[in-house]
Amino acid sequence: TRGDGSGGESIYGKKFNDDKEGLKLKHNRAGTISMANSGKNSNSSQFFVTLQATPQCDGKHVVVGYVRESCLDVVTEMAACSSPDGTPKAVVVIADCGVL
Repeated sequence: TRGDGSGGESIYGKKFNDDKEGLKLKHNRAGTISMANSGKNSNSSQFFVTLQATPQCDGKHVVVGYVRESCLDVVTEMAACSSPDGTPKAVVVIADCGVL
């Protein structure tokens, strides 16, 4: 990425198509992991984790998985590092997360 939330490249190149099955999955709970995009078939290397149900994302962003219930406290701790205007209060690093 460019360090400002834009850009990025995946193992599939700069952009890749939406996964039709992932588009059918719902953003119906906290801990939904979904691909960020700028429109249809514009996925790259960025993703987001929801803090609550976000039905407005259904059919627009590909769901790639869900955080385990036993790990949702980590998502809550990450969210606590943000401020109301979106400026991070602390650096959050995801490391040694394994391969799915």
